[in-house]
Parts: sequence; C-alpha cells; structure tokens
Amino acid sequence: MARDLVLDQLTKKFDSITAVSNMSLEVREGEFVCFLGPSGCGKTTTLRMIAGFDTPTSGSINYDGEVINDVIPQKRNFGIVFQSYALFPHMTVEENVSFGLKMHKVPKRKITERVNELLALVSLGDQKHKYPPELSGGQQQRVALVRSLATYPQILLLDEPLSALDAKIRVNLRAEIKKVQTELGITMIYVTHDQEEALSISDRVIVMNHGYIEQVDKPIEIYKNPNTRFVADFVGTSNFFEGQIEGNRVTDIKTGLRFVIAKDVLAAVEQSQKKISISIRPEKIIFHRHSGQVRGDLEKTNLKEGTIEVITFLGVIVRSLVSVADQHIIVDITEKDFEKNLFRMGDRVQLYFPPEDFLAFGL
Repeated sequence: MARDLVLDQLTKKFDSITAVSNMSLEVREGEFVCFLGPSGCGKTTTLRMIAGFDTPTSGSINYDGEVINDVIPQKRNFGIVFQSYALFPHMTVEENVSFGLKMHKVPKRKITERVNELLALVSLGDQKHKYPPELSGGQQQRVALVRSLATYPQILLLDEPLSALDAKIRVNLRAEIKKVQTELGITMIYVTHDQEEALSISDRVIVMNHGYIEQVDKPIEIYKNPNTRFVADFVGTSNFFEGQIEGNRVTDIKTGLRFVIAKDVLAAVEQSQKKISISIRPEKIIFHRHSGQVRGDLEKTNLKEGTIEVITFLGVIVRSLVSVADQHIIVDITEKDFEKNLFRMGDRVQLYFPPEDFLAFGL
C-alpha cells in the first residue's frame, strides 16, 4: 500500500490572520511536488504543519492512513532542509552526515556505508574530511541535503533551500536535487517563490495565494493552461487586457484595442460574463517589421502597429517592449530572428495576436 500524504481541510490561524485556509491536497508516495507562491501566501506555514513544527487550527494531516496532527516532529520520520545550511562547523562533512545515524545507534560499519553512498550520490566523496567553512555554499547545501537523507526519512521537506545561493549554483544544485529524488524514489515537498525552480524540477506544482490553493497541476499545464488570472500573472510573463465581450471580440477598456478571440478560448469563461480579462504570452505574439510581411489570411482585427521602446537581450530570447495605443506590450522572439530582421529601438513594427493563443478569465 502506498504511503501517501493527505491534507484534509487544513487551516492555520495566527490570532486574526488566516495563513492557510481549508487546504485539501494529496501527495503520492515518490512524488516531487513544489509549493509555489509569493511571500506570505502560506506555503512555508503548510510545510511547517507537515513537519510538525506548527499545529493546525483545524483539519487533518494524514500519512500512511493515520492522522498525525499530534505526532511530534521527531516521531514523524520526515527529513527537512532549510535555507540556512545548519551544519555543525566543528564537525567534518562525514561527521555531519553521520550525526543522525549515531543518534539512532546504527552500527559503525553501516554508518560508514551509508555516508559513503550518500556523498557519492552528490559527488562529495573526496570532501568528507573537510569542515563546512572550507566548502562553497553549494557544497554545504549538498551536505545538508544528504545529512537529512541519512536516516532514511519517508518524506523530505525542503524550505527554499537554494535562495541564498548564486544563480548558476542554484541551477546546478536543483538538478542535483532532482537526480537524488529520482534515484532514491523518495517523496519530496519543496517550497519556493522561484517559478523557474518549481517548473523545472517538480512532478506537480501547487500555486498558492493568500492561504488558498489557486491551482495544482503538472508544470507544463500550470504555464500553458492557468486556471486563474493570478496564476497566469505569477507564473511566467503575460500581457493583460480587460474589456467587454461583443460576440467573439473583446475591446480593452483602457486603450480601446479590439481583439478577436477564438471561441474555444471564450468557452472557458461563463457566458453570463460581459467583462473579462484576457492575456497572451510574449512568445505567442508574432513580430513583423512592416505590413508587407503579414500573411493575407491573418485576422486583420488582431494586427496592431507599435513602436519598439526597449530591447532586452536574454540569451536565446530577445525581449522587446512595444508601445501600442499607449500600452506597453511585451514580445519575445529568438535572438536569431531578431538579428535577421535587424529590429532596433524606435522602429515601427506590426504585432499579430493569434486568436487561439489568448487566455480568458472572468472578473
């Protein structure tokens, strides 16, 4: 029988503040899930309740078929990795990793085998006699990771473990964490405010806002098919318009820009809605230098002229800020296509907004 973690109507209040409200969620054994959201959304409070550091105000935490609300952290057998490495500076890497095993009175031979196995897993076998101050930040966090795994926890909880590291180290280390999780098959619950981090390593993402779950889904679905305007705005970059529906057209209240929207896109919004929010990702907008490049079969209502105001080089992507009817539109195209068209700041350009690439949300 699978050892699943089930949160049932979980609520946590601090005086008059509700940090987590009626959360229900199932985390399957061996799954890697990420809680993603802005500061104060309740993701760390949820993790602390799972760990046993905070007691729920109401609702239940079920693990392996049993309610564990009143089980102390030491009895839950859940490992935890914090943002701070929390290593013992006077102990070597080997001693740090073996500490929990010694507390459990594991035989010395088995301790040595387990420590060597884990350090090899994160390529630190040759560093085991060093002390934490002699290691880089990324190496220290890898030691903290395997130390938490040493005692065979049933679930590993990670609370923004990479936020104190440099960008390149974060990218490398999150790949290490995913590799470890895959090889060990352990359940991992990861808290982060970094959307790229969450999308790149998790099996499912739980997007939170003001103590509520906005959406639970696979990373690609979170990005391509956000359930709410908040998710579309928080995950990735989007251009938003708000306006009145007239058949299959939406007129932006602020600028007067009118767009034809595909019927299946509008079908996601209740028919009674007369005012909606629509969005489109920057990479979905088609960039043309002039009208002569525009295909004749395109929906002309969705063709808009604008001026490039800002150009930002982002590696393989070039991001442009285009002024259209006094609104800034973000457009992304590949660096190759950008150079091919010789786009420059101040250029007049044509933007095409494909009707099927909009998202629609009720207001």
